[in-house]
Amino acid sequence: MADHGEQVCRRVDVSITRVFELFGKRWTGPIVSVLLQQPVHFADLRRAIPGISERMLSDRLTELGAAGLVVREVDEGPPLRVSYRLTRAGAAMEPALKELALWAQTYLVVDEGGC
Repeated sequence: MADHGEQVCRRVDVSITRVFELFGKRWTGPIVSVLLQQPVHFADLRRAIPGISERMLSDRLTELGAAGLVVREVDEGPPLRVSYRLTRAGAAMEPALKELALWAQTYLVVDEGGC
């Protein structure tokens, strides 16, 4: 019989909670993965992520900026263009994200029956 006392049942690590509060949101991972490659203009970033709306992309970029992972840069025009790049902290996520991608390729079954 398993021991379910206080010593066995521990709270989840606060750091893990914070990571998944941010990365558990839809679109955050794909946005970061595109930005890992290079800084990207808003319109190009939207085209790189099929299905994301402008509003959702803007919201996620704002959240990533508030978390200190993304920087918004205005390219003076004409035309005026906005680009985004990862901060040093954002770029430091690359090894962890690559490991997650490898895990997903190995253990997550892909349904190839759809379009």
